[in-house]
Amino acid sequence: MQKGMVNGMQRVNVIVMAAVVAAIVGLWGGHALSADPTDKRPQPAAERNWQIGMTPSYSSGNFGTNTTSDFVYVPFSLRRYFRDGDVSFVIPFVSATTDGTATLVGGQPTQVKGNCFRRNGTEFKLDDPDCVALLNAGQISTQQAPRRETHSGLGDIILRGRYYLVEERDYVPMIAITGRLKLPTASEGKGLGTGALDHGYGIEMSKLIGDKWLAFLDGGYNFIGNPDGVELQNQYWYDVGAGYYFTKNLLGSVYFEEYRALVPGLVNIRDFFFALNYKASAAWRFNGGVAVGLSNGAPDYVLSIGTSYRF
Repeated sequence: MQKGMVNGMQRVNVIVMAAVVAAIVGLWGGHALSADPTDKRPQPAAERNWQIGMTPSYSSGNFGTNTTSDFVYVPFSLRRYFRDGDVSFVIPFVSATTDGTATLVGGQPTQVKGNCFRRNGTEFKLDDPDCVALLNAGQISTQQAPRRETHSGLGDIILRGRYYLVEERDYVPMIAITGRLKLPTASEGKGLGTGALDHGYGIEMSKLIGDKWLAFLDGGYNFIGNPDGVELQNQYWYDVGAGYYFTKNLLGSVYFEEYRALVPGLVNIRDFFFALNYKASAAWRFNGGVAVGLSNGAPDYVLSIGTSYRF
């Protein structure tokens, strides 16, 4: 009875927070879903104000564990542009091949549990206090390391918003604030998410330099919910980069990203991302990107390709 009441209160809290954030981002705007820095900049009022898009990605790595995990992330997005911002609603479908030590947090693969077996997969880490505590609590066995399994399904639904605070001028960059809410709609048991509610806030800055170059700097802080039996730490993040317009419709960009590790004591996630974005028409846009991990906690690589349609 008590457990049912607790679960009921959690559902009420999720609904209330979703309504609050939805109201806020309805006045604000959203964070770019693809690797397109131009999406972070104000859109002309005369252009199409709605956008649907899909940007599948594939990532692989050990994410600081002893085993390799593979993730396929396919987000379907709906975005509404306003004069002073935009709002996005994302429904992702995911496939995860993992032993449970890594999962997706807001679409980003990351380690959420320590691995209590050495690289041979049979020797238990009896010298690790955290592993011994899990063993004493009956949450793990010394007999065999968890096996890699593949599961697929609905991911965590995400609401994002953006509001432009400062317009770009001669020596002043464009500045925007962002909000983000991740709803725990993915299955924690299948390794598709953490099963917890997250929310985050950030700031974006970008500046067009001459006719060809675009510089940008983003940063923020995510409040991470804790799955059952696991305590994760909140996450700061930032990225810095530049883009170059090869033509007025073709933009190439590269930037460095860093995310704080969710598990205390682990190495932060760091990578370089390379992207191309092409505006085929007033309606159609195409993008593709490759990320290369720079730290043990990052994916070895990420591949993405996508398209969007504005109407």
